[in-house]
Amino acid sequence: MSRAIRLAGSTLGGRAHICAFFNRPDEQYEILIPFIKEGLDLGEKAVHTVDPTRRNEHQRRLASAGIDMESALRNGQFELRDWHNTHLRDGVFDQSNTLALFQQVVKQAMQNGFPLIRFVTHMEWALEAEMDVNDLLAYEARANDIWIRQDGPVNPVVCTYDLNRFSGDVVADVMRTHPMVIIGGILQENPFFVDPDELLEQLRERPPCRLKRVG
Repeated sequence: MSRAIRLAGSTLGGRAHICAFFNRPDEQYEILIPFIKEGLDLGEKAVHTVDPTRRNEHQRRLASAGIDMESALRNGQFELRDWHNTHLRDGVFDQSNTLALFQQVVKQAMQNGFPLIRFVTHMEWALEAEMDVNDLLAYEARANDIWIRQDGPVNPVVCTYDLNRFSGDVVADVMRTHPMVIIGGILQENPFFVDPDELLEQLRERPPCRLKRVG
């Protein structure tokens, strides 16, 4: 029997692809650290993808919350990646290769005996890539096929977005690609979620639009 996963004052069901919007790092860590610690305490694996310039800060914040980062990294329970070895390998974003990489991460973790993987990804890599907004939305939509429609346990994925760096129209679009959302520190069903196949069809009709930094 699978154990309920707690996040932001609620529990996750089978639609565990979450977009989380935060105004400041302190808010983000306050919400996510209990979720991260719970998984580690249960013997699950954590896979985080962060801004390479914030890698040390990320480790420091988790360690200050009582997580034994040195031990977790050494025994493979914690995998800390940055954009350069995930989404932006070779300096460019390739949707298919990135999705395949995360599928391989899941497969390897299961082979190593971890019952579940909890993912946290800082999404500002998309700003580094200066990609088309439609390509970002297509990637997030297609990720649902992996995270929601897979056989076996659903590995929760939290995609964090800094509201100080993404424009309001991009935030509104991103919400359409996630069945669950964290806003104001509260997890809730996302009423704006659009079925991935329907959204991908809509994206084919939209003109290109370059993703730009805010702030």
